[in-house]
This record gives sequence, structure tokens and C-alpha cells, in this order.
Amino acid sequence: MVLPSSGRHVRTPRRTDVTSTTHHSPLPEPGPGLELYDTTLRDGTQREGVSLSVDDKLRVARRMDELGVAYIEGGWPGANPKDTEFFARAADGELALDSATLVAFGMTRGAGRPADADPLLQALVDARTDVICLVGKSWGYHVDEALGVPREENLAMVADSVRHLTGLGKRVFFDAEHFFDGLARDHDYAREVVAAAADAGAECVVLCDTNGGAMPWDVAEIVGGLVRGLPTKVGLHFHDDGGCAVANSLLGIEAGATHVQGTANGLGERCGNANLFTIIADLQLKRGLQLIDPERLERLTEISHTVAELCNQTSPSMAPYVGHTAFSHKAGLHASALAKAPDMYQHIDPDEVGNRQRLVVSELAGRSNILLKAREFGLEVDDAQARAVL
Repeated sequence: MVLPSSGRHVRTPRRTDVTSTTHHSPLPEPGPGLELYDTTLRDGTQREGVSLSVDDKLRVARRMDELGVAYIEGGWPGANPKDTEFFARAADGELALDSATLVAFGMTRGAGRPADADPLLQALVDARTDVICLVGKSWGYHVDEALGVPREENLAMVADSVRHLTGLGKRVFFDAEHFFDGLARDHDYAREVVAAAADAGAECVVLCDTNGGAMPWDVAEIVGGLVRGLPTKVGLHFHDDGGCAVANSLLGIEAGATHVQGTANGLGERCGNANLFTIIADLQLKRGLQLIDPERLERLTEISHTVAELCNQTSPSMAPYVGHTAFSHKAGLHASALAKAPDMYQHIDPDEVGNRQRLVVSELAGRSNILLKAREFGLEVDDAQARAVL
């Protein structure tokens, strides 16, 4: 396939067919190869009210590294002075990561400009990270109206940018912006875009639900088809506008995706991104995948609360696993059952994620609430005293 570029032709050496749905091969089983990609420092900071200093960005990165994620997206070098400074300080030794690889984020080359003369691509190179995540348009409507360039030029922008960076020894992930909307409304073009990135050498093609409207009943089939059709790893990036970001991520992983993006506490623009903490706990405790060491998982609640504080956010009290009320019990019937066996009204042991059981005393409380609450404070209370309190 010959793609037009600025003053020259770029020949794609092979053409990936991602349109066929026949001759299905078995999907891979989810396993230890699943990559956890944290985008708190880039997408998460788009949450209203979140503004991180460079020092705070470094602190958040260290906490997410301690959790055990594979990749930390640090921001967009060249787009603003703060992110440029962050990458400079990280490269100069202020961010020694243990488990994670730092990623610089940016967009494909500008229209009508060679990749090797594009200042934003050069800023990505200057960030001195081994991995770069490029975002590009995969919905024809956005190419026509937002970019205002011919669709073939957008394909060339994607391919040229990926090829330029891989030619410099960089590992490249490609975020296909608006992929699910693009696929629904312009099926062939969305697939052409991800094929162009794969053919140019992208290590992972990330399917982005940028508007957050994808539904679980569509996701598994779509992701499974791409996993079968692309020679690269397939990744996922969901937003929560429809309340399905975590569910969509889990279904996409079951369908064969081996890379999942999310943010701490689900931070992100509008309704937020997929909550990476929930995804990790779901997959490790429910699906049985060994994604991080159990000792790190036991720090999940602590890290969640620390990141919330650094982001000037209130810790999400009702968040699964890590919320203050995640293992709180108010009803007397529940407390009575918990006194006999904690798993009667708790889906996991809260210790596994560093949280704890809480019993609430209220007008809904029963005798067991009083007895267990007294025991929590080291008090000896008998049945008669408990009834008197009620």
C-alpha cells in the first residue's frame, strides 16, 4: 500500500487484513503477559480540579511503580513546560523506577510536515524514554472535521510517525483515538488506521473508547476480531461515561487483549477512565491472574488514598476494594452473620487489598453491631448491655 506523505511516497511493506471474521483461531488465555499501563499523570490530570506540580507527578509515579504496574505514562513532553520538566528530571535520575517503564505521550506528525522535521515528535525523542505512545485519529469524521486533512494523509501521518520513531530505536504504542465510535460509523477506515500503525511497526495498537460510550455486549466481539487480525499486541483504553469502563476492560482482556490502560481511582476527564485499581483486584482476586505480587496488592488501599491526596481529591469512599465503605456494614442482620463467618457478606478478605472491615452503629444496628464494635475498641459488653444500648 502506498501512502502519500509530504513530497514523497512511503511504501508499507505488508498490508494487515483486519476485516475478516472467518477462520477464527483460538484466543489466547489471559495470563501473566498482560501489561498494566497507568495513565494517571496524563489522562488522569484531565479531571476537573486536578493539577499536579512536577514534584507531585514524581511522587505519584513512584507510588504507581511501587504497586507494580508495567508502564507509567508521564505526560506530553513539548505540549507544556511542566511535562517537559518532568521528563527532564526523570531522565536525570530523579525517578528511579523498580517495576515500571516510563512512557512519553504525543501525537502523530502534523499534516504536510515530514516526521523528521516535526517539533512535537522531536520533543518525544528528547524526553529520553524507551517507549513512546502516539495518539492518532481513527474515526474518519474527526479526520474530516477536526484535522481537516485527506484521509489518506492521516494514514500517512500515522505510518510515518511510527516508522520514524521505531527507526530511532524507540518502542511505539499507538492509541487509536475514537476507535469504537469510528468502527461503528466508518468501519473500514477505523480498521485501515490500526492496520497502518501495525504495519509501520507499532508494538501495540490500543483501541480507545475516547467518548466512553462503548457497551460490553459489543466489546468482546470487536476486540476478539482485532486480536485475530492484527500481528501486534492489542491494548484497551476505556472511559467511563457509560459506567462500563472496567467491565469493558475485563471483557476485552477475556477476548485476548494483552495491554490495558487505566488511571488511579478512575481519574480522568468527564466521568473518568477505567479504574486501574479495580481492574487489578478483579483480575488477580477473581480471575486468578498473578499480575502483581500479593504484598504489593496489600498496599492497594494505601496507594489509592495517597494518590488521591496528591491529586487534591477526596478518597473515593465507595470505590470497590479500596473505598472507606467498601467493607462497611450497617444492617444488624449483616453484622450478625459476619460474627459467624466474614465471607457471608464480604466478597473478599479486605486484608488482601489493605483495607479493613468496618461496623457501623446506627438505628439500623442490631445486637451484633454493638458487640462487635465494643470488641473493636477492646471493651467487654454482654448481651444485656448491648440490648440496653439499642
